Amino acid sequence: MLSPEEWEAVRLTLEVAARAVGFGLPLAIVTAWLLARTRFPGRPVLNALVHLPLVLPPVVTGWLLLILFGVRGPIGTLLFDWFGIRLVFTTAGASLACAVMTFPVMVRAIRLSLEGLDPGLEQAARSLGAGRLDRLFTVTLPLASPGILVGAVVAYATCLGEFGAVITFAANIPGETQTLPLAIYAALQVPGGEAKAAQLSLVSFTLAVIGLLLSELLGRRLNRRLGR
Repeated sequence: MLSPEEWEAVRLTLEVAARAVGFGLPLAIVTAWLLARTRFPGRPVLNALVHLPLVLPPVVTGWLLLILFGVRGPIGTLLFDWFGIRLVFTTAGASLACAVMTFPVMVRAIRLSLEGLDPGLEQAARSLGAGRLDRLFTVTLPLASPGILVGAVVAYATCLGEFGAVITFAANIPGETQTLPLAIYAALQVPGGEAKAAQLSLVSFTLAVIGLLLSELLGRRLNRRLGR
């Protein structure tokens, strides 16, 4: 059985993942739409920046977040001086690290869904007098909903296993930033902690499998409902 502190790590993991996806999903939808539907001079640069967390080591991503959002970083200083917000070594900071690491996953899933839409449906709505925002919210986004939902669920499942960026930017503070991967790491640092690490790993494995199965199930149901 897990101790109350370990259950707290499970709860914190679920909370951090939910906050990361909730914060990142709207930005991912906007970014995916820009990359899929618009052409502008900085588009290749934006595409590269979006996918950078996929190719950088997570520790490097966490270190860059530390430089930018630390209390002496350019963004972190403004947030703290103007709003009293401190992200480094906090639960919100852990969510930010997870959001940055899973942002490319959401953008890619949504972008592929947008690029796979039949442009004739939007043209038909336009011919009937629908404006750009009307087409976006009544045609484009509903048709792209399978990609949006799958991207969100896969990103959530990915957050459950994020380690490098979180421990670098938010540290390993029990009850504050210690998610399941960090709790497993802490257990392995204690002599004889292998059994506890195995229990926590089993919980992490179960949550990840549930998330992936849920994304597959929801994606199929939405595609079936949309007649695909």
